Amino acid sequence: MTFSRLPAPAVPPRDLWEGQEQALAGAAEAGRRAAVWVRSLPGPPVPGPVGTRLAGELPDAIETAMSSLDPDDCDHMTADGQALEGAGGVDAETISILAAAPGVLAEADWLSPDQQVRLLAAASAAAGAVRLIAEDPGTAIEHGLLARLCAVLDHAARPDGAA
Repeated sequence: MTFSRLPAPAVPPRDLWEGQEQALAGAAEAGRRAAVWVRSLPGPPVPGPVGTRLAGELPDAIETAMSSLDPDDCDHMTADGQALEGAGGVDAETISILAAAPGVLAEADWLSPDQQVRLLAAASAAAGAVRLIAEDPGTAIEHGLLARLCAVLDHAARPDGAA
């Protein structure tokens, strides 16, 4: 007896969730605003790797993550029942930079504690948005969870001195 594996049935494209385009556009814009704020922070008194990460890599990672969110790159099961973890549309290097923010901030002693906390909040909000989209994009979009993280990102990236 010969067994042959049939190809998996084609999965029809899914419909957009209500408000998806606006939510993703809003996330991209929040990421751009946050990146501008991070780039505006003072640099270290002596140039070094921590300053390079904060001035270049971190704002680029925040902007890239928030503008690359892709609900189609979510956790799912393959046709043969294998669970695959989604990435939310964001590459591993970008996620790695966001995840490294707490360690880098510990060495950024030229920044005020307020600036450090806000940088941590911005990196965490961006990483959280990626996980929300990767794990449950429908809920993140339709129930406003992504919009709430964008509000956290905007609050963290407000101009210095603004409450």
